[in-house]
Amino acid sequence: MTALSFDEQGVDVVYEGHDFRLEKSLIEDAIDKPYPEITDHEVLRMVEKNASPSGEARQIAELVD
Repeated sequence: MTALSFDEQGVDVVYEGHDFRLEKSLIEDAIDKPYPEITDHEVLRMVEKNASPSGEARQIAELVD
């Protein structure tokens, strides 16, 4: 299971027992959208190639208050 924790500067990720951080600029460059408009599902697919996200996708702007 992959865990994502969002903040205004990027995402903390736990993937297969490895903790790492994806910075905002890296995510924006990879997905080619402004950070607040990117969804949690898009970030999950960056980390996990065969991801099967469940539930409704939420924009990062909704996740960080």
